Amino acid sequence: MKFCSQCGAGDLAWRVPEGDNRPRHVCGQCNQVFYQNPKIVVGSIPVWGDQILLCKRAIAPRYGYWTLPAGFMENAETTQEAAARETLEEAHAEVEILELYTLMNIPHTSQVYLMYRARLCNLDFSPGTESLECALYREDQIPWDRLAFPTITHTLRLFFEDRRQAKFGTHVGDIVYQDQAASFVLRRAKP
Repeated sequence: MKFCSQCGAGDLAWRVPEGDNRPRHVCGQCNQVFYQNPKIVVGSIPVWGDQILLCKRAIAPRYGYWTLPAGFMENAETTQEAAARETLEEAHAEVEILELYTLMNIPHTSQVYLMYRARLCNLDFSPGTESLECALYREDQIPWDRLAFPTITHTLRLFFEDRRQAKFGTHVGDIVYQDQAASFVLRRAKP
């Protein structure tokens, strides 16, 4: 950040404001404090029978890798609306959003993922501008070694395990990195 969006001054400092406990950008002219907060990523697990719709990424990061349709939440929308919008944008697919399935904190990237179980309304889907292709996969067909992100891998593994047990719940966990490797720490599972 180089300029204050409140007064236009270029006198920004990285410091802990009075009454706070973390460094923030603070304008030296008008004392405006600028907060940077985590990004919320929202998506869906679109299901058709025993298959799940995946999208092959046409953008960085992880170009050419497979993912569930998801992206950054926009202002003035609910998380359910964001999940449906991202599915429509990335796969031109209409879904019925069911319930929250996973909530994953990713502290090292300052992101929170919310993935919803969803039902595909029909088989009329095709790649959006952020996808190279879209396809339905059964569990034994999932390209596990070509999944884009640990959040997607963990969400899918939890989903298939819950489906085998015929009991879905909400899963909350953290993706933490130790020694360059991602691990998933399940904080709480609610049946």
